[in-house]
Amino acid sequence: VQQLLRRSGCDCVRCDTSTKNKAARKLYDKMGFRRCDSMRWEGALDDFITFDKPLKRETPIGPIQMVPAFRDGELTPWGGHRLAELYGKETKDEHTGESMEVSCIPGLESTDTQGRKLPELIREFGEKLIGRCVDGPFPLLLKLIDAKEQLSVQVHPDAAYAAARENGAAGKNEAWLILDTPEEGGDLIYGIRPGTEKQELRDACRKGEPEPLLNRIRVKPGDVCYIPAGTVHSIGPGIVLYELQDTSEVTYRFYDWDRTDEQGKKRELQLDKALDVTDLKRQLAPVRVEKSYGIKRVLTEDSFTLDLICVSGIETLPEIHEFGLLTVTEGELLLRWAGSSMKMTAGETCLLAKNSPIA
Repeated sequence: VQQLLRRSGCDCVRCDTSTKNKAARKLYDKMGFRRCDSMRWEGALDDFITFDKPLKRETPIGPIQMVPAFRDGELTPWGGHRLAELYGKETKDEHTGESMEVSCIPGLESTDTQGRKLPELIREFGEKLIGRCVDGPFPLLLKLIDAKEQLSVQVHPDAAYAAARENGAAGKNEAWLILDTPEEGGDLIYGIRPGTEKQELRDACRKGEPEPLLNRIRVKPGDVCYIPAGTVHSIGPGIVLYELQDTSEVTYRFYDWDRTDEQGKKRELQLDKALDVTDLKRQLAPVRVEKSYGIKRVLTEDSFTLDLICVSGIETLPEIHEFGLLTVTEGELLLRWAGSSMKMTAGETCLLAKNSPIA
């Protein structure tokens, strides 16, 4: 059947079978079909599982809806439960700080809707899925963050420092899109007060009194903050945000507000390394993005670009070069491409493949 379809010019075969038809499910799995979703035919008593399989190498890969992993509990003692409230996330802990929407972090990998982890998808589809990025570690990490309490005051190293001091790890640049704040606005720590000297900052941190030297700013939903390596930062209480970053887990904490766990222990600080990588002269300001229909590119950096898309009716997505990440932050979206479509709601993310067929 597959040979006949190829000769007829078809580049993909799609089929479905009852959830109770174990023989058909086993056959499709054995032949390399991908489980896409579940559905119910009108009048049918059973649910059905849908499958597809590319028939040609050049067959494009459609959008892949991602299911997040969660960082919670003692890993994010500052987290809350707003990701469940705002976006219906299936959180399991009252201190859930991060929804790892697109992640290859070991133990915190996001999956497709059938439970296949992102590294597995990359191994299966390779360059066809993420282009030239297949030659190294998956380069980006996408999160939704809920800060019920103030996060630690922290900084990230650049690539050279991380490679030399953290066993070849990657450096980290990141960007934030503010999604929700308290009614009066939210506070961020965004850099160091101008004129601060390194020894002054060191002494203040050792005394547990760094706050007078920290640059606080007020943000509102829609603001974008770029956090290049070397920028001291912290998310304030009541803020929910979208974070796009280089894939790296290297974070150096200056100060954690004397927070303790249930055993009375404080989290570890890395003051010396934090001071090593801090850029005291860097002064940044949020990008104030007024809401307007269309596509607005707000950041173009070495490892990623960030577009804000406000849709009323039909909008064509920007060209995708290696791969794209699309998150709905408000309302609903119907994503259409040749021969199919996918409905997305606020808080959902999909991975868009290289040469994605979306028109």
